[in-house]
Amino acid sequence: MATSVGFLAVIMWAMLALFTDVSGKVPPFQLTAMTFAIGACLGLLSWLWRPGAAQHLRQPAKVWLLGVVGLFGYHFLYFTALRNAPAVDASLIAYLWPLFIVVGSALMPGERLRWFHVLGTLLGLAGTVLIVTKGGSVGFEAQYAFGYAMAGLCALTWSAYSLLSRRFASVPTDAVTGFCVATSVLSLISHLALEQTVWPESLTQWLAVLGLGLFPVGAAFYAWDFGVKRGNIQVLGASSYAAPLLSTLVLIAAGAAEPTVRVLLACLLITLGAVLAAKEMIFRKRV
Repeated sequence: MATSVGFLAVIMWAMLALFTDVSGKVPPFQLTAMTFAIGACLGLLSWLWRPGAAQHLRQPAKVWLLGVVGLFGYHFLYFTALRNAPAVDASLIAYLWPLFIVVGSALMPGERLRWFHVLGTLLGLAGTVLIVTKGGSVGFEAQYAFGYAMAGLCALTWSAYSLLSRRFASVPTDAVTGFCVATSVLSLISHLALEQTVWPESLTQWLAVLGLGLFPVGAAFYAWDFGVKRGNIQVLGASSYAAPLLSTLVLIAAGAAEPTVRVLLACLLITLGAVLAAKEMIFRKRV
């Protein structure tokens, strides 16, 4: 159940590219500030019928540090990487985080890393390479070393956040509301320091921003928190490679991309990898 809830986050992240594209020319940090504010409102609104939930914000400093560094740190490093390296290269390096989660899970108490977890994750990575590079090659150049380093730190940050969240399984998901508020404020500060303000120009663009805040930058983080704390973290890590594939399929359905043999092959690799990684869980369900 918890693993399925966690995978809902992956499904919602598949809408990220389409909504971002439709949102217009809003700068990255401004968009992050706006959407995390909406995501925080999701949690705050739920407190109207759960008034005691607000007390869950009273967490030790280390929990707040983990949450804020995880959410804001990931986005800050990702945008910094995109500013200092080619988008394809940076995105590919940043998307090493599912692999880091699966391998890093071996260090977690009570977790056991099996060969099919690793193989399934590598198949997912191969499918992601096809999606991100569009079947072309990736050429890493020394002049973009800083951008590559930021993308690598981005991957490490999100994988560390996901793995360490499991160590704080007793911390209620309501705390994510506070992390979203902090991320929104820090993103606003970054925007004011680094960007020029650009507002959405049409109702469609405003609705895209709202959609981002409600789903891939809102509910997704609550679902992911619940999943990594209570579900099968190896399966979640491996299945996360479905996000770029699903994102591409959403773009195709919306008419913003074309179906190709490359997409079909990526679909097969990622699906096979996810099924292989979840082999043990699927077998248990059948027993």
